[in-house]
Amino acid sequence: MKNDASIGQAANAIAFFPLASRRDLVRRSAVELDNCHGSAAVDYWRSTCRALGAELLALGCPEEDMRAEIMDFQAAVQMELMWLHRAEEARG
Repeated sequence: MKNDASIGQAANAIAFFPLASRRDLVRRSAVELDNCHGSAAVDYWRSTCRALGAELLALGCPEEDMRAEIMDFQAAVQMELMWLHRAEEARG
């Protein structure tokens, strides 16, 4: 039986756990962002996204993939904010 890995086709891509799937990170970021307003919210958001991007780059994530991860993370946080506000409205 032929083993393709033995002929020099080793995978050189690293798989990263998607930021948008890191539930605790998404929830924590949404709650923190919801508690900030104005320039404090902008500063928090920029520093959070930059730190996550830097973390991915340091782990060897290609820049294009890092940018896509950050965009997906931003969308997940936005959805979480929407759910947080819906829950607040439902409580009264």
